[in-house]
Amino acid sequence: MQKVPVDVDVRRSNNETAEANRALFEARGTRVVNLMSAPGAGKTTLLGATLSRLRPFYRVAVIEGDLQTTLDADRINELNVPALQITTGTVCHLDARMIARTLADFPDPSTDILFIENVGNLVCPAEFDLGEHLRVMVCSVVDGAEKPKKYPLMFHKAHVVLLNKIDLIPYAGVDLRALEANVREVNPHATVLRVSCRTGEGLDDWCGWLKQWTEASLMQDVGGWT
Repeated sequence: MQKVPVDVDVRRSNNETAEANRALFEARGTRVVNLMSAPGAGKTTLLGATLSRLRPFYRVAVIEGDLQTTLDADRINELNVPALQITTGTVCHLDARMIARTLADFPDPSTDILFIENVGNLVCPAEFDLGEHLRVMVCSVVDGAEKPKKYPLMFHKAHVVLLNKIDLIPYAGVDLRALEANVREVNPHATVLRVSCRTGEGLDDWCGWLKQWTEASLMQDVGGWT
């Protein structure tokens, strides 16, 4: 009798569902962005600022993931952007099956960009393909320059790393250049951008990058989880 590790079986099932999700997104012409970070890194605030800048150009929607409450989805709905909440209870990440079930509840599937705000966690979300096309890691600079080396998988899996809350650098005593160097050591291929939702610094650069990526990806096969 062959023994199959449980985690292998779970990942295989997840990956199959993720591929089905991705095929559905492709059929709808939807590009999907998976936002990941530690708790308190500013994902929801950054997402709100991003949505405000993209809404004139794209049909946008959001899936929110949290252990409890609908607070984040409520914040996004206040921006007149459709958002549905997934509450995971004790599960520290979203998985592809959660996304598949939630997609059935969207009243209008005609979305250009779907943002998935993952559960705040620096480990588990990086291990589960959701069917997305782009993985964005939001890193609060005040958490310290060592985070990319302590949690390398999250940074290694990201296509984009947003160094958030740079307005707090003068008060946090963090070496921003060291942080960026550590990100690039873990993932030399990631696009790294500095942003501040409080001052607006870098947000136009980030949204400009995202618009360019969206237009380019709609013209080619952007692939899947790597």
